[in-house]
Parts: sequence; C-alpha cells; structure tokens
Amino acid sequence: MSTKPHAELFKLLGITGPDAAECANLLATPPGRAALAAMSAMQERLGTFPLVSIKDYDAREADWIEALLRFAPTVHEYHVELGISPAVSAASLADVGLQLRINRRVHGDFGLDTWSWLTLHMAGNLFRLGRLQFHLVQSPNEIPASDVSGIIEHSSSWVLGVHIPEDGGLSPALVDDSFSEARVFFSTHFADKPATVATCDSWMLDPYLAERLPASNIASFARRFTLDRCTDAPTDAVYFTFRRRGLDDLDKLPRDTSLQRVVLERIDDGGTWQLGHGHLAL
Repeated sequence: MSTKPHAELFKLLGITGPDAAECANLLATPPGRAALAAMSAMQERLGTFPLVSIKDYDAREADWIEALLRFAPTVHEYHVELGISPAVSAASLADVGLQLRINRRVHGDFGLDTWSWLTLHMAGNLFRLGRLQFHLVQSPNEIPASDVSGIIEHSSSWVLGVHIPEDGGLSPALVDDSFSEARVFFSTHFADKPATVATCDSWMLDPYLAERLPASNIASFARRFTLDRCTDAPTDAVYFTFRRRGLDDLDKLPRDTSLQRVVLERIDDGGTWQLGHGHLAL
C-alpha cells in the first residue's frame, strides 16, 4: 500500500519506515464501528483537560491505531486554533510515531501497546516542549478522588505533569531550556489556567538510582523535585531501560552501561524498583 496519500499525516505524526506502510493499510478502507467509537470517545475529551488516559474500551489495538491516525488532524487543528505553533503541535503529536517504533523494538512487529498513553495527547493538553513533555491538568483537589490515581495534592489549581520521552539526552541544560519554554508557553496559551507546580511520577525519581549514580544526568533531573513518596513498580525500570516487558530472562539482558548494571543488580539482590512521586515549583 502506497504511503504517498498520507504523507502529510505521517510527517505530522513522525511515522516512518515499515510503520508508515502498515498505517497506510489501516487507512485504506473506511473506518469500522470500533474505530469510529474510539474517535468519538477522544472527541468527547478534546479540550476538557483530562488527567487520566482512556484505559478500557471495547476496541482492538488495531482499531485504536486507526482511530489515533484519523483523529490526530482534529487535534492539530484544535492546537492551531488556540494559537499554538504548528511546529509545537507536530512535535507533540510525533509521539505516535515514536511509540510505534518502540512497539516494534519491544514486540518485533507493528502495533501499539501504549495506545492508552496516546489518548492523553489527543485530548489536546499534552505538549512536547524541547526535551520534555508537559501535561496541563487540574490539581487533584479539583477532581473526583477516583481519578487521582496516586497523584499528590498541591495548592495550585493547575499543575503540569512532566514526562520524559526516550529520544534524547537529559543534560541539565536541555532540561532547563525545556522548563523555561514551558513557563512561557503555558502562560501565553493558557493564561486562565496558571500552573505554579510541576509533578513527575517516574522510576527515575526512585532515590536508589540517585544514590547509585549520583553524578548522572538522571540523578540531576531527580534532584529538581521534592520527593513526596514512592510506590512499588517492579517492572518499570526494566521496561524503560531495556524495552522489555516483565521480569523473565533478565540474565540474558546486557550489562554494558552503568545504568543497565544498576537496574539489574538491584533486582538480583532482591530489591524492588519504585516510582518516585515528586513536585517542584515552576
């Protein structure tokens, strides 16, 4: 199937190589009932600043990929109508292509097991600004307790959830630039939703990592945040370091870098990796 009819869409979403051909196949016929229902669910959330992704829905993974592809131009148009530059919109939506490539590395084939994560992008309130992604949401004290999902309450009415895409370094200079860009971006485009706090929930904030690799860029990033608490997340460090699901056959994984060794040695010693939940003032 030729990808030429969809070249503009695939450029917007950062979709390349064999993933582009597979996506073109999905778009070759009219959308089915499940894909249309998934698009409708995303349309209902667009512009509502949801905190959580769509997690359970009666559609196959392939239906969600198709729905994301078909709905993305609507999100791009929404961004532009808000005055957001097409370049920032494209950088934000290009996570679709990145997640497709990650899926191919994890599973060896076309697919998108992280489709739920991408429904946050399609709500129009998650942006890639330089090295980091920022998710503008109401503080949990403004939303039903059932939706909090472990997020710490803060005094600000609005907060920025910080996420770390895998495609690049994490030097202090890059992180500084990203936060500086975020302060200007959100005060310009969402002045009525002033966020004074940023939060991060990541295995990178597990204190064990900073203790073992104190001079690393990851440790430098973690020290920016006040750690509120930790929760067990046994598989996260393995997944994000090696792009492997589960904890089987860890003895077959490489130990070439200091990070790889630290991740595996902690598990070897009977330890459990955790998610650190932290915040910082913007």
